[in-house]
Amino acid sequence: MLRTRPWLLFLVALVLAGACRCDDPGTGGARGDFRPQETEVDFGRVLEGEQARRTVTLVGTGRAGVTVTASTESPFSVVEGSVSVPGGGNATLEVAFTAGSEPVEGTLELSSGRRTETVVLRGEGVRPPVCDPPPQCRESRFVLDAGICVESLAPDGTSCIPESKCQERGRCQAGVCEGSPRTCDDDNPCTVDSCSLTEGCVGTPVACPRPSNPCRVGVCLRSSGCGEADAPDFTVCGPVDCKTADLCISGTCRTLPTPEDFVCAPATPCQGEGKCKEGECVRPDAGDLLYTFSQRLGGVPVAEPGGPVLLLHEGTLYTSVCGEDAGCRLVAFTQSGLLAFEAPYPDGGPRSLLTVSDAGVLVREPQALESYALASPGELQWLASLAEQAPPDAGLEPSTGVGRVALTTEGDVVALVSWRAAGDAGVAPDGGEDAGTPEALATLMVLGGTDGGVLRSGSVQGFGGEGARVALDEQGSVLLCAEGGGLVSRAEPEPEDAGTGFVTIPLVDVEEDGGASLAVAGGRLFAGARRFASTDGGNLARVSWEGGAQHLVPFGEPALLLDDVGYAFARACPDAGGAPCTPEVEQLVLRALDARTGELGWEVSVLPVDAPGTLYEAALVRGGAVGTLTDVAVDGGPKVHVQLFARGERLAICALEDTPRVAGALHVGSTLYVVLERQGTWRLEAFELGPAGTAEARGWPQRHGLQGTRRASP
Repeated sequence: MLRTRPWLLFLVALVLAGACRCDDPGTGGARGDFRPQETEVDFGRVLEGEQARRTVTLVGTGRAGVTVTASTESPFSVVEGSVSVPGGGNATLEVAFTAGSEPVEGTLELSSGRRTETVVLRGEGVRPPVCDPPPQCRESRFVLDAGICVESLAPDGTSCIPESKCQERGRCQAGVCEGSPRTCDDDNPCTVDSCSLTEGCVGTPVACPRPSNPCRVGVCLRSSGCGEADAPDFTVCGPVDCKTADLCISGTCRTLPTPEDFVCAPATPCQGEGKCKEGECVRPDAGDLLYTFSQRLGGVPVAEPGGPVLLLHEGTLYTSVCGEDAGCRLVAFTQSGLLAFEAPYPDGGPRSLLTVSDAGVLVREPQALESYALASPGELQWLASLAEQAPPDAGLEPSTGVGRVALTTEGDVVALVSWRAAGDAGVAPDGGEDAGTPEALATLMVLGGTDGGVLRSGSVQGFGGEGARVALDEQGSVLLCAEGGGLVSRAEPEPEDAGTGFVTIPLVDVEEDGGASLAVAGGRLFAGARRFASTDGGNLARVSWEGGAQHLVPFGEPALLLDDVGYAFARACPDAGGAPCTPEVEQLVLRALDARTGELGWEVSVLPVDAPGTLYEAALVRGGAVGTLTDVAVDGGPKVHVQLFARGERLAICALEDTPRVAGALHVGSTLYVVLERQGTWRLEAFELGPAGTAEARGWPQRHGLQGTRRASP
């Protein structure tokens, strides 16, 4: 029997234990080790130039801690190049992605001793679109998740530029740019300092009192303010002709022989200035007023009697043309005469121009209003049938046109429509042979400028004649003038609980028969060339056309009104003891009238020679003048003249070359645009009148064209 020896067994156990001692990295041991918890990291979509960060978790797989070194390549990076991982624990490593404009992929290498692990890195750089610049005090940024640009308020205190130039040092507050009041006092007694919302500080020279001595002038010195000084030598101080002149010499008015070459007459667009030569005012021969461009119209112009042949809006001229095998169409030109576009009317029929606004060009066909787009190709935007708005009585036809259509500031159309049985002439204004026929019904309509839809419509009794007029005052109120210059009323919307029509409130009864005109400006109205009044019905002034050596009969349009002066035209005939005035002796007179009193300011004969003629255009010109385009019958055809009148004098007269036949004209700024026929071809021509012929940009809120002017005999 074998006997066991204890000491031998103990020795064998020690040997076996030493032979089996090892550290399994997967199961733990006495030494340190690690592994990454993630095999890949996706940064997702990131805006170009921005940086995104993610973490990688490192797990300690041994009993001892280890130091792990991390590295990668651009556009990825590690925030810290190494991290300590505790045994049996974990640690995080931060990795960054700086986005470009495309998807990328990289590798994160992790190493400790001879052990290396890798993690896949992915990211997509996104280039943002350019956001539209936001208004002041707002910021715009592209939101990646939404895929759109989003506006937000700029931080309070952000620097900005106030909209008003009367403020400065702007700072954003709750999305609004607020500034401090600008100080405009320049400490100069010779200026009146003020602030313009659009121009900022402006200084107007002080108007020093005018001395009673014509050879002294008021002057202002910064050191002492207003005072007096001698007028410059040779300043005119009394009557002047080319023989003697009252001139200032060393502050004293003296009568002296007029110097040679003294300017005795100003230059005009077609004639140089006059100068004194040997006691006479000598002027160079007047030449014809030459056009700056002449553009073929492409057909025959179309316009209703007294209506505009040309309209201008935002630098583009519009006219209506028929013929030359192209039917009827709306034609647009630039102000330099280049053809912008031609837009055929849908049925090829004629249309007459009415007016134009931002909403489009408004034209009239027999029983409808149409609006055409301003831009090429000038498409039809809407058609409003007037017949559809007829009163219950059957068989009535609508009528509207020049002088009975106006535009609101929003571009909506105000139209006064009369209704008559076919062939019915209506009531004669003077109670004549047609006085037994029923008075025409009238409807006042407001149409939307963008779609032609009826916004409001209602009957207005007493305004059915074709000579009735509609206009808008500065506040947008609708004013109506009855046929013949009779009753003037304001049309106001009915109360909401009463309907969608109008209530008419009488303002002025013109009483006498006047022309068909209604001019409104500066809180005043000028009705029928007979009465001035304020637009609230007060301050009535009657205009007298009686007295003098001539018999005057005012006709309506054009009637012009600016500030305190009204301008009207009349047929004039020498007093022949009640005998009828024949066309051979009839003349055309322009009168300037005081709008406060109705009194005559000045009067001038418009036609340059004693012959039948026609007035085509009248416009207010800067400096209190009126510009006209007329023709007179002469041998060989009508002779056309451009004229300027002021203070009862003809300042300038220029003839157009040859003997063209005029259809109409439009005076804009210092340029006169004329539609005329030369040698059988209709043309659009432009004539430059210079500074003296610059038209006022105000004075007639609604342009009704010319009506009632006398045509040359065929």
